[in-house]
Amino acid sequence: MAGKIYGIGVGPGDPELLTIKAVRLIEACDVIAVPGKIPEKTAAYRIVRKACPLIEKKELLGIDMPMTKDQDILKASHDQGAAKLKGILEMGKDIAFLTLGDPCVYSTYLYLHERLIQEGMEAELISGIPSFCAAAARLNEGIAKKAEQIHILPASYQIEEALKLPGTKILMKAGKKLPEVKAQLSDSGQKVVMVENCGMEGEHIYHNIQEIPEQAGYYTLLFVKEEGEEA
Repeated sequence: MAGKIYGIGVGPGDPELLTIKAVRLIEACDVIAVPGKIPEKTAAYRIVRKACPLIEKKELLGIDMPMTKDQDILKASHDQGAAKLKGILEMGKDIAFLTLGDPCVYSTYLYLHERLIQEGMEAELISGIPSFCAAAARLNEGIAKKAEQIHILPASYQIEEALKLPGTKILMKAGKKLPEVKAQLSDSGQKVVMVENCGMEGEHIYHNIQEIPEQAGYYTLLFVKEEGEEA
C-alpha cells in the first residue's frame, strides 16, 4: 500500500507558531522532505527542529526547487521532484513536506501536490500560519476592519496597477525586486510598513518608505494602505 504525503505549513519563522497538528504529523511520518538541495540548511527544517527535535532522527529528502521564472526549468524541476516523492510513496512511506507559511499561499509545494494527485497518490494540505498574519501580529495591528478589502500580491511581478486597489495591499517576497517596488511606492503617496524575516534571525521592521533599504532578504513583505488608515 502506498504512503501519503502531507504538505505541511510550518509558519513564518517562529517555532512556537507551528500548529499541534503539524508537529504530530511530522513526528508520525517516515520521511521529511523540504524544498532545497541540503535539507538541514533550509529555513523550514531549522524552524521545525527547534520545536520538534525528533526530526533529526528522520530520513531526509531535499527537493531542488530553483528560484527562476523560466517555465522549462520549473517544469523539469517539478517533474523530477514529484517523481522522487512518488518513488518513496510507492515504498509505503509517509512523507511530511515542509513549507514556510501556509502551503496554499504561493507555495512551491503546490506544484508537486498537484502532480502527485494526478499520479494517483494520496496527498493532503496542512494549514500553517501565513507570514502576513504573523507580521501584522508582530506590528500589533490588524490588517483590515469592517468592509476594508485585502489584496495579496506577489511583489516580484508587475504591481503598478494593483497599488491603485482600495484597502490593504500585502506585497509578498519583495526582496529581489525591492528597489523597483520602493520606487513605485514612493510615488503612490500611501503608507508603507515593511517586515523582513518575521520571527526569524535578522528580523527588521521599517515603519515608512524612507526607512526601507534598497536591499532586503527574500522573506520580506510590505503592508500598503492609504494615508490615515492603520498599517
